[in-house]
Amino acid sequence: MIVGVTSGDFDKNRGKLNVRDSLMTRIKHVEETGFADEIVIEEYFGQKIDDIKKYDVDIFTVGSDWRGHFDYLNEYCEVIYLDRTKGISSTDIRNTNTIKLGCYGVESVTTRFLEESKYVSGVNIEAIYVDNESGYLEQLKEQYDFKVYKYQQEFYEAIDAAYIVVEPKYQFQAIMHALKHKKHVLVEFPILVTDEQLQEIIELADANNCVFMEGLKTAYTPAFGKLIALAKSGIIGNILSVDANFTQILGKQLGEQIRLVDGGSVHALASYPFLAFVKLLGLDYKNIQFFSRDDNGIDMFTKMLISYEKTVATSNVAISGKSEGDMVISGDKGYIYVPAPWWKTEYFEVRFEDINMNRKYFYKFDGEGLRYEISEFIQCILNHKNSILLTIEEIRTITNMINQFNVANKVTF
Repeated sequence: MIVGVTSGDFDKNRGKLNVRDSLMTRIKHVEETGFADEIVIEEYFGQKIDDIKKYDVDIFTVGSDWRGHFDYLNEYCEVIYLDRTKGISSTDIRNTNTIKLGCYGVESVTTRFLEESKYVSGVNIEAIYVDNESGYLEQLKEQYDFKVYKYQQEFYEAIDAAYIVVEPKYQFQAIMHALKHKKHVLVEFPILVTDEQLQEIIELADANNCVFMEGLKTAYTPAFGKLIALAKSGIIGNILSVDANFTQILGKQLGEQIRLVDGGSVHALASYPFLAFVKLLGLDYKNIQFFSRDDNGIDMFTKMLISYEKTVATSNVAISGKSEGDMVISGDKGYIYVPAPWWKTEYFEVRFEDINMNRKYFYKFDGEGLRYEISEFIQCILNHKNSILLTIEEIRTITNMINQFNVANKVTF
């Protein structure tokens, strides 16, 4: 008997987030049954046909809840749908120890967050805390079943973890309140606190055994992780520079964005290119410069230049200006091109002087990408550890970079 076990990446591509057991653990469980003559790791769509041919399979079996889905395999072998064993279900396992998540504050991103949470097993949105009514809240009430709280104590008693979306002036206090109540915290980017305040947050989270994560969704997407690993593998040689842009023309939404981040383009968008720079070039940048188009104290467009010991990074960010939102990672053997929007990438190319050596890479990107962020948050809570996809030190460096906007070498025009 041959048993197929799906890889973690393949599970994500199928939309199966929060698979509790690792690949090696699941393989071990199969081996312990003593029934399997061979174990095959399933890594891509269509592999079943390839494996049926390769191993000369006579009968393919799968659970009855998939009835009809694999009828196409009848062309290659007999397909039998077996009744599921009662009480044994991977879906049930993923839904055990469900995390009760509460939303602290309501903004436009909250709507997308709630929608994306539907695709993540093991989490329920139980409550929302607001200290004043908003149009967004009224919309959410019509679509979702949750309880609205106006008193923080009651809110925290109803949840295990908090997703915090508030204006910068309330951010530090909101995070600290949640951690003091020993609740895990996922805070929507950008984290706009001082370096000293961030240290307080980190220490309190550690003391109370709480997960602290920044909701910078790109960090948690499959394609971005593969991109970083490939770039650092040496395939393009030594990295010489990274250029990553993120620009928007917000129009009527401009005032809302300025309010939400208490600032302009750097506060609103710089976290994304800074994420790429920190991941690709490291934490130890030497100098940072800003060149901003100023409009009544708000930077509508900013070009950023960050120097490292042996590399350099540049970025255009804007809330009222436009340039190509791509990313180029230059090396001394080749370069990686990530087309716009690079922060939602599902495709990139590795290019060389000899175009015959060029390679294209494709990865699935579902929805708004927030489901990957939510999934990582839940996994971190269940595994009692902080994320390795966006580490505390990386959060610290990105926050420090943003804070440099008000004190570093800045030119306005």
